[in-house]
Amino acid sequence: MKNNIKSNKDISLRINLGTRPIFGHGKAKLLDAISANGSISAAARKIGMSYRRAWLLTDAMNQDFKLPLIESSLGGKGGGGAKLTEEGVKVLKLFRNMESKAQKSLINEKKLFSTFINVND
Repeated sequence: MKNNIKSNKDISLRINLGTRPIFGHGKAKLLDAISANGSISAAARKIGMSYRRAWLLTDAMNQDFKLPLIESSLGGKGGGGAKLTEEGVKVLKLFRNMESKAQKSLINEKKLFSTFINVND
């Protein structure tokens, strides 16, 4: 058995408030996609998520944080859209920094842990 662990991108970070998940990789991915695509529906399509799920997550994030993370405008003839607020940009950047630090600090432990796992190459 050979474990070739070169990175630990599959270690994910999740921020909980008590037992309730507040923010993690999925919400960060959605914020990245909204920032890049300018709308919730386009972001959802880009990451393979239903529009309803994306909308529920954006609504939850806007409710869970002191200030909204996403600002959206209604669609229609001129088209709608969504963008990250200043707070959203700050939260996403902070989370990505935390995620990077966690991944770097756990790489050796992950390699050790993987020696216990049955891997079929």
